[in-house]
Amino acid sequence: MTQETDFETFLFISKNKYQIFVYDKDSLKNLYNKETKIVDSIELENLSNFLDENIYKIEKKINNFIKNIILIIDDEKVLDVAVSLKKKNYEKHLGQKHLENSLIEIKDVFRENYQDQIIMHMIIVNEVNKNDDCLFLEVNFISIPNSFTFYFDKLLENHQIKISRYMSGNYIKSYFGEAENELSMMAN
Repeated sequence: MTQETDFETFLFISKNKYQIFVYDKDSLKNLYNKETKIVDSIELENLSNFLDENIYKIEKKINNFIKNIILIIDDEKVLDVAVSLKKKNYEKHLGQKHLENSLIEIKDVFRENYQDQIIMHMIIVNEVNKNDDCLFLEVNFISIPNSFTFYFDKLLENHQIKISRYMSGNYIKSYFGEAENELSMMAN
């Protein structure tokens, strides 16, 4: 029987295709990969049929139930926001703990101002430590509305599957550029 930690299951959703794939973390290969083209919009009924066709096949192939899935979304509802923080330093040296606390603080600022969003990615764009006097942080947040993910949660719940993480398809592709074309490897 395949161990649950030996593989990751991904569901990619965009306005022109659905794709589901299982990535074997040991052999670094896809165990399963199916996609279907759609016409210019995400329809939950079509997505439900796509999942019905593929979930059983995957579970049979890996000899285990899928309990968690990573949802990759490529949609215009994905929000990209830059947030900056300038913080006076009262100590002589800025350590790792100070940086971690500042990142938590900036994350809290984002959550306070965008309460209806789920953070998919938090990217440090710039970190400047001027003469140990102050810390300047610039962070990009890539997020998705709770209302948008609600339908995917309910749909996968019908298969007893939980979404373990949300990822932005655009960010993954832009991070690796055109050099890498296998979405499963990029997402992993």
